[in-house]
Amino acid sequence: MKKVITYGTFDLLHWGHINLLKRAKEHGDYLIVGLSTDEFNDKKNKQAYHTFENRKMILESIRYVDQVIPENTWEQKENDVLKYNIDIFVMGDDWKGKFDFLKDYCEVVYLPRTIGISTSKIKKDLLH
Repeated sequence: MKKVITYGTFDLLHWGHINLLKRAKEHGDYLIVGLSTDEFNDKKNKQAYHTFENRKMILESIRYVDQVIPENTWEQKENDVLKYNIDIFVMGDDWKGKFDFLKDYCEVVYLPRTIGISTSKIKKDLLH
């Protein structure tokens, strides 16, 4: 069984998120999502609309997602890859090169972002 992991805040869930999760799952048999906690978002100066618990519940209801774990720090990714026996680490290509250090432990794949949609765009559009 091939295990895949990805990370994110997954706030204001939209079709770009679903597209990313679907494409990530296509790389393996079991998809784990590291979901940024509210505390970790605070450290990143990022404010989610939904709480961690609600974002986790939403992600767990998506058929492509097999498991949701909390993301508490930037540094935990290496430990997660080892702890969960990850074969493939997947992130959006706006992070290209940032996680290449994980290639010592697993395959690293950067997927193209879905054009025309993002949580930032939704928030911006709602303000105007």
